[in-house]
Amino acid sequence: MDKPMSDRHFKFMTFGYKFRDLFLPRRKILDEVGIKEGFQILDYGCGPGGYIVPVSKLVGKSGEVYALDIHPLAIQKVKDSVSKYNLLNVKTICSDCKTGLPDNSIDTVLLYDAFHDLDHPNRVMKELHRVLKSKGILSFSDHHMKENEIVSKLTDKCLFRLSGKGKRTYSFLKEE
Repeated sequence: MDKPMSDRHFKFMTFGYKFRDLFLPRRKILDEVGIKEGFQILDYGCGPGGYIVPVSKLVGKSGEVYALDIHPLAIQKVKDSVSKYNLLNVKTICSDCKTGLPDNSIDTVLLYDAFHDLDHPNRVMKELHRVLKSKGILSFSDHHMKENEIVSKLTDKCLFRLSGKGKRTYSFLKEE
């Protein structure tokens, strides 16, 4: 994920997500995470922003959502949603790893269907560990990976430990 996918591939993926979201609204997945009003959320690898509107509503006016992606078209799609829905609590970050966020500032990181594409997953995991609060949750899903692979790759550097498994997501707690 050090280089963004082609614009053509991104547009095709975005089109496919529209159908996916009809059959499985993103809010159903977010219900597994336990996001509360006032939370600070990082959607790492946000893609076209399918989670942005529902998570923005969950955190309310007192919360913030950071949408990070390497692809400029993804960032533009999120900005379009921000404008269309007047989402005042969403900020975008165009980056391949570094968030630019302060240490221990994020309540929940959403890392959905991006891990398998990362060229340097250990760097990303260190960055996510850095920005998560001490009891912060890394909510993870990647349909390209099997359960044992997910658990081993996210816990092998002792940055996170598995704390729960939902129907579609895994929750990992930050190790101190």
